[in-house]
Amino acid sequence: MKKWVFIFLGLILFSINSVNAASCEIVMDADSGRVLYAKNIDEKHLIASTTKIMTALVVLNNARVEDIVTVGDEILNAYGSAIYIKPGEKLSVLDLLYGLMLRSGNDAALALANYVGGSVEGFASMMMDTAKNIGMHNSVFLNPHGLDEETQNLSTVYDMALLMREAMKNKTFREITSAKVYKLKTNFNNYIWQNKNKLLTTYEYATGGKIGYTIKAKHTFVSSASKDDKNLIVATFIDDNQFVNHKNLYEKYFSMYDNYKLIDKNNLHIDYKKGYRLFTLESFNMLLTKDELKSVNREITLYDDVKVQNNAKVIGTIAIELNGKIYKKMNIYGEINEKKESKIISWFKRLFSW
Repeated sequence: MKKWVFIFLGLILFSINSVNAASCEIVMDADSGRVLYAKNIDEKHLIASTTKIMTALVVLNNARVEDIVTVGDEILNAYGSAIYIKPGEKLSVLDLLYGLMLRSGNDAALALANYVGGSVEGFASMMMDTAKNIGMHNSVFLNPHGLDEETQNLSTVYDMALLMREAMKNKTFREITSAKVYKLKTNFNNYIWQNKNKLLTTYEYATGGKIGYTIKAKHTFVSSASKDDKNLIVATFIDDNQFVNHKNLYEKYFSMYDNYKLIDKNNLHIDYKKGYRLFTLESFNMLLTKDELKSVNREITLYDDVKVQNNAKVIGTIAIELNGKIYKKMNIYGEINEKKESKIISWFKRLFSW
């Protein structure tokens, strides 16, 4: 009898874990782009409304947020989640972006696509161009909202983490995706929009994200969080317990790694000709364990045939390598340090010249 009880309990536990486990998962270091945890990260799936991260990024890259959009009849084709705007209503691009990201407004997505791309097809082409530039090689974007009955958007959790990483570089996007509530008044109505991303209210370190759901895609979720100067991105597909799972993944990987500045743009500590200042255009941080830090290599290449003039010139490159993979490579610039003369030396020079 006891044997059958244990078997029964085991089946229940297995069933619970199967339900709660996401089909695809990734944890990415937002600073370096390094993958810290991977589960089926290259499997293509329908992505539902997480599509709107791409929609927001394309809009921010191609329109002014203060522009006023007069909503057209294109929104009449919207169904599913909406902010319930009407033809003839006037909203700013920024207003529509908040409606897009906080309430997952499919009508907002169509209004923005029509304004920025001229049509859904034109906007989808812009989405694909952006995906290519980011390095999302396993993604297809055919609409700005993620509904999948007529056209379908496909991606991988790896590509979606890359997308979120790129979007979080934009200050306005960060402000929008982290907002818990947004209020506005239009020529037609007053609105109060609460963010559907519950992680923002259940996890103190959450900084943004976008949830998605359709019957075909199931639950999809891409989020970001920051703790103790560590910045992570988590993406999951087919995840029935997404908010809990994202929180657990964040806590696990925040505790496993420390953030190290591997390139300081103003202090490269490289021996070079006396009188020159060496620098890079940006610093570079990376999450590492203490053991991994010992294995990091700085590969520095200095060019022999470059003469540094008064203006900064590229004199070489610096790369960060770990376990055979280069995570960052950038140019090293050099410029002559022009030290100001003291007043006494300057006075003697003028006197001697006289």
